[in-house]
Order: sequence, then C-alpha cells, then structure tokens
Amino acid sequence: MEQPPFRADHIGSLLRPVALLELRRRFEAGKIEYEELRAAEDAAIEDAIALQKRVGLNVVTDGEFRRHAYHDFFFQHLGDVAIGFPPVDAADAKNDAKRATQPAAIVKTKLEWKAPIHAQELAFLRERSGAMVKITLPGPCALHFRGGTPAILRHGAYDDIDAFWDDIVEAYAREFASLAESGCTYVQIDETAFAKFGDPAVRHTLAVRGEHWETVVDDYIGVINRVLANVPAGVRVGMHLCRGNRGGHFHAEGGYDAVAEKLFNTLDFGFYLLEYDSPRAGNFAPLRFLPADKSVVLGLVSTKSEKMEMKEDVKRRIDEAAAYADLDRLALSPQCGFASVASGNPVTPDTQEAKLRLVVETASDVWGDA
Repeated sequence: MEQPPFRADHIGSLLRPVALLELRRRFEAGKIEYEELRAAEDAAIEDAIALQKRVGLNVVTDGEFRRHAYHDFFFQHLGDVAIGFPPVDAADAKNDAKRATQPAAIVKTKLEWKAPIHAQELAFLRERSGAMVKITLPGPCALHFRGGTPAILRHGAYDDIDAFWDDIVEAYAREFASLAESGCTYVQIDETAFAKFGDPAVRHTLAVRGEHWETVVDDYIGVINRVLANVPAGVRVGMHLCRGNRGGHFHAEGGYDAVAEKLFNTLDFGFYLLEYDSPRAGNFAPLRFLPADKSVVLGLVSTKSEKMEMKEDVKRRIDEAAAYADLDRLALSPQCGFASVASGNPVTPDTQEAKLRLVVETASDVWGDA
C-alpha cells in the first residue's frame, strides 16, 4: 500500500519511559519547570522514532508521549474539559485482563478551537523521522459516549445538545485544516464506541441514561460524517475501534456484528483499524460487509499481554479473515496502543519492540512488503 494504511501499521501510543513519567509527576507537583519536561519529552520521542524505524515501520507517531491519555490532549485544548476515570492496576492485568469502569466526561465550558493543537507534534516528527507521520485524534463522539447527553448538559455549558455537536464539528474542521496546511497526510480517529455497542452491559448503561443504543449509533454516524465532510483533499483518515485498553484492562466485549453493516457502508471512512486480538472481539464474519473500495487493518497482536504471538498463528488468522474480505484489502497491526493512558499496559519495552517487529515481519511475509 503506497498510502495509508500500511501493510504493517500501529495504533499510536507507546510505553512511556519511566524517567519521563517521573519528570511529569515532578512537573505537576511544581518541582520542575516546563522547559525541563519538554526537553525530556523531545528526547523520549526521538528514541520512539528510532524504535519505529528499527523495527521497519513505514509510519511514525510520537507515541502520544505529550498526553496523559489518548483522548484528553485534543479536548482539553477546546475548553474546560476533563475525562475522569478511576485508576487501574496494570499489574493486575498480567494474569488476565478484567473489565474496568468506563471513563466519564465533564464539560464545563463551550468548546472552541482557538489555535493549532497538533501542528507542533507533526512538525517535530516530520523534521526527525523521514517516514509518514500519523496524527491520532480522539473520536468526535468520545465526550458524549462517556456520559451521554445528561453529562454534556449537566454543568451548564450547553443547554442544547445540537449546539454541542455543532461546536465539535467546527473544532475538528479547523484542526483538520491546520493539519493539512502543515503537511499532514494521515490521521487516525479513535472512535471506540462502535466496538462497544454489541455489549449488553453497554446497552444497559445507555438505556439507564435514557438513550437507545441503535439511535446513538445513527446519531454518531451523522456527526462523524459531518466531520469527515470537512477533511481536506490529500488527507487520509482511518477509524480505530477497540473495547478499552486501560492498563491492560478492557471496557466492553462483543463482536462487530451489531454495527458492521453501518460501520463499513454508512460511515465515510476509507479504512478501519479493528481490534481482533481476543475472543472479546468476536469472529471475522462481519468483514463480509466491507465494500470493495475500503480496507481493514487487522489488530491481531495484543498490547495487553507479555505473551508473544507466533507468526504462523497470526498468518493463519489473516487467512481466516481473508475468507470474508479480499486479502489485498487487509493489513496488520497491534490491536491498540501500548499505552492508551500514560501508565501503560503490563508489557515490557522489549516485548513492545518484539511485537512491533512481528507485525512488520508477518506483513512482509504475507504481502511482500510492510
């Protein structure tokens, strides 16, 4: 594939160095200046670039090292917004991943894009990597999914949910324009809710707050397609889905069956990066709905576990997926990032590198290039 997604791709976040996490704690406690933290971030990101180059990836991210979590950095630049969640024990996931509490969103002011958010990140990577840069953004529906309409209206910033959606669409439009002007050609939108609608527990939560899951699906499709209508020419945008990836734990389980037909045929994405590393994701049958002009990156390598996948097992699973979608429209990645929140998953840096290399080597074996 000469344009995104690549045969060997990855979701974005990488394990933060322990020293960087400590410096961030000291900065937040007021013990060091921002300049010291920024220099440490720069050095850590240069090491992350070297890692991605070393394993043979043709796409590079900054590991999301400047963020606390994959979803907070963008929204916090739009206003007084927080996405809170109880802490989880990553060590507790070493034996088996467990269900963690869904994060909750708090919106205290109207949302407004005021200046480029990821342009500096893009420039830093382009200057140093020589590879295609991927910018990862949380999905436009992420705040709403984490609490629903009652949560968005609770603090008085909005008294009309349509006004909230209008501000969301405008913010993404302006950020996309900024990224395109800065030379961005690859954006990944992490809109994970669509992987969770098949879970009865998630449907129950929606019902308790007065929302029917199928109506929410249709509402989200409308909002996302409004966002995608503003993507400048030359920028490829893919959608990543997972069922939670906090400290090696998950938020939901269930296959894509409930949403697959709309996911692939109603949403205006050109490709999807799908979690497929465990039975929680279901089988490959929903891929039969994938239209001929779209592609899927199979997330077959787990970032939640130290256990190394065997290359032949990954190839076998690719063959199983190819029974439902043409092999030429498939690619390979880990199922999610290695650190959706800064504390990371229960995986060592050596295992992280080995798993990324496995993705590249397997993709090269299957498709002849990565």
